[in-house]
Amino acid sequence: MSTTRTQVAIVGAGPSGLLLGQLLFKAGIDAILIERQSGDYVLSRIRAGVLEQVTMDLLDEAGVGQRMHKEGLVHTGFDLLFKGARHRVDMDKLTGGKKVIVYGQTEVTRDLMDTRQAEGLPTVYEANNVQVHDFGSQKPRVTYEKNGQLHTIECDFIAGCDGFHGVCRASAPKSAIQEYEKVYPFGWLGVLSDTPPVHHELIYANSTRGFALCSQRSATRSRYYLQVPTTDKVEQWSDDAFWAELRHRLDPEARAHLVTGPSIEKSIAPLRSFVTEPMRFGRMFLAGDAAHIVPPTGAKGLNLAATDVKYLSTAIIEFYADKTDAGIDAYSERCLRRVWRAERFSWWFTSLMHHFPENGDMGQKFQDAELDYLIHSEAGSRTMAENYVGLPLNFGE
Repeated sequence: MSTTRTQVAIVGAGPSGLLLGQLLFKAGIDAILIERQSGDYVLSRIRAGVLEQVTMDLLDEAGVGQRMHKEGLVHTGFDLLFKGARHRVDMDKLTGGKKVIVYGQTEVTRDLMDTRQAEGLPTVYEANNVQVHDFGSQKPRVTYEKNGQLHTIECDFIAGCDGFHGVCRASAPKSAIQEYEKVYPFGWLGVLSDTPPVHHELIYANSTRGFALCSQRSATRSRYYLQVPTTDKVEQWSDDAFWAELRHRLDPEARAHLVTGPSIEKSIAPLRSFVTEPMRFGRMFLAGDAAHIVPPTGAKGLNLAATDVKYLSTAIIEFYADKTDAGIDAYSERCLRRVWRAERFSWWFTSLMHHFPENGDMGQKFQDAELDYLIHSEAGSRTMAENYVGLPLNFGE
């Protein structure tokens, strides 16, 4: 058995764990990342790609924003499609110049991973049987197995950045944790293709056949989604069937500009809203998907994870630099205020844009009326735009 000592043990080497590790490194704090999957597997996960200004600023602070600024696509608005017509929400105008950038989560992860490797910082991939111990004490530990050997990491803090199915949240005392969950009766069938986007900005479509989203990763790579029943299987959907159904849910102009091609990735993702309270258990902290899941409709998942990491890194840096527990003690409350705001917006936007057959024709009429109000009311449009571009980091303080 080997024993290693570090200041912060970070469980999970996705974007949350990698970003936390980089911010701590910049502040001179040692951290080890432990990941149960391989690095290639982590990079193979196709996720969202809309970054808020707060996330862009954090990546710059971490010193990994160069490629994002070079290759990312700046968006100042998005389109809402309902009743067969498109309407643009001008985020730039409505929020005083705020915008988002389209840059895939895979690319964010790659930039962070490459930087960590270049700095020679320790990351353990393919760690088996990861366990967290004694986080209610001053001497927490993480254990894992690799190549038939048991390893122990002694640390001051454990950061649980290991996702919805990770070990950190599962290890919290049942009596100390409250979980809130809403599972939606549909999923998103997503296709990635090396085809030019149908439009230079995102199109969110509400149709009687179901929701659709036209997104992108670059000027030559597109990402499209269709609302499908949770019982559907990827194998049921050929590329031709996907493109045909997407056309049915778009307006005539978008249909005319749609370029189709073979999918390079196709998957179905379930939709859920999920929050854990609290996000701190002694000297173990949850961040990102380990603590909360949002439906992807509002593009909040990665952005919420990034702000968790900012609050956590700031708290840990203050602990070592200023010998204060104030940031650590406030971590959960600060994060959860922001989390619940984003959860509410994502739930609302999902409820507004998706088809709910059980609500009947009247439900569709209610959606049409609300969308009509949002588009033709500056106050309504501003509320949507402000939520979409995200809250400032000092929200509520």
